[in-house]
Amino acid sequence: MTTAYDVMAATCPSRTVLHRIGARWTVFVVTALADGPRRFTELKRHIEGITPKVLTETLRALEYDGLVTRRDLDTVPPGVDYALTGLGRSLLEPLTAVRVWAEAHVPEILAAQDRADAAVLDGVKLDGVEL
Repeated sequence: MTTAYDVMAATCPSRTVLHRIGARWTVFVVTALADGPRRFTELKRHIEGITPKVLTETLRALEYDGLVTRRDLDTVPPGVDYALTGLGRSLLEPLTAVRVWAEAHVPEILAAQDRADAAVLDGVKLDGVEL
């Protein structure tokens, strides 16, 4: 028997899943792991702007959800690496589609933001709301 989930229902657990996928750094971490396992320092260097604390929190959350695995390496000094699970790899296609869309539409988004900023400077209300 399959359970039906409805993201529009307030108590549906799929909302938690979407929250995790939509978290600020999830897309970057999953994308950074697309080509294979990476050590923490490699991830930190590859994902510009992420702090060590936030990277740690994101990796722990993704591991908790079964999207990422953490493997202790038998090295000196001790180290670990992180890799996508099969479930995590299944996110690559939809996340890649969103990333490609975002990169393709940067000019249009920036133009819309410029228009909105200009309207605010001119004292124009957008949709009846003073910005």
